[in-house]
Formats: sequence, structure tokens, C-alpha cells
Amino acid sequence: MIFEALVKSPEDLVPKRINRAPWPAFAIGLPWATIMLASMATFSPVVASAPVVPPLAYMMLLAWRMMRPGMLPIWAGLPLGFWDDLYSGQPFGSGIVLWSVTMLAMELIDERFLWRGFGQDWLAACGLMTAYLGLCAALAGLATGYPLPMVIVPQVLVSLALYPVITRVVALFDRIRLLPLKRL
Repeated sequence: MIFEALVKSPEDLVPKRINRAPWPAFAIGLPWATIMLASMATFSPVVASAPVVPPLAYMMLLAWRMMRPGMLPIWAGLPLGFWDDLYSGQPFGSGIVLWSVTMLAMELIDERFLWRGFGQDWLAACGLMTAYLGLCAALAGLATGYPLPMVIVPQVLVSLALYPVITRVVALFDRIRLLPLKRL
């Protein structure tokens, strides 16, 4: 019984009726909530001597922004970056600035390349994640007085390899977000 529910798609679990629509608060709030919960992943009990855990919240932001360009407004980098600053351990303000710059860069990419495939999205995400992790390491190095830019190479490689998985998870959340739960 449980296995059958896991095999079905999210659309098969909800009754199909004409007078149903997605619940607006859920449809709008799920991207924000998933990014904010991914920011709290740094509280996991993973202990490492070098930075190897990818920035999951930043990757979720990129995936949501690339999958649904109109879902997150351009100013979303400010509050989400603030939330990430509270949990990431980076110097305060770095997330606010870098996430806001990322949203501006994504807006420029959307204007330049109207029709993109997954390969182009992955390439853009690779560039943005590499720049983000490099700038985060530089800002943390300035704050501590101990810059080590080569230490983040494993973190960059894991982030670049994990991006398609994050995109797949965001696609699943997007399908769940659009389930017809509200009765019209």
C-alpha cells in the first residue's frame, strides 16, 4: 500500500475534478520555504575539516529561478540572502550581496537567452556557483585573515556534480506545488 503511493505521481494522489485549483499560499510559498529549509541544512551533524558540503540553499535558488523565472521576484535575493546569512556561518551581509547579485545576473541571462535548454542552464549555474563559492571563500578569508582559495575545490566539484539532482528535486517540488488542492 505505501509502496504503491510512492510509485504514483503526485497528480495521481489527488482526485481529478473540474472545480479544483492549486492552493495560492502553497503555490507561492513553497519555493521560498524550500530555499529557507535548505539554508538550515548547515545544522546537519556532518563534521568535516574542509568545506565539502555544497551550498544547498543557493543551488535551490538557482534551480527555482531557472525552472520558473517569474516565480521569485528580482528582489528575492535580499531576504533569502539574509536568511542564509543567519545559518551559513559566512560573514553577515555576504549572502545578502551575493544572492542579490545572483538574481541580477539571472535576470541578465534571461534577457540574453530567451530559450535555453538544460545544458545552458547547467553551464550558467556552474559559472554562478563557482563565482559564489570563490567570493564566499574570499570574504571568509578576509574576515578571518586566513584566505585559502584552493580549499574550496572539492566543494565546487561536488556542487557542480550535484546540481542536476537539486534540479530534479525542485522539479518534484514544482509538481507538488501545482497540485489541485483548493476547491473553487
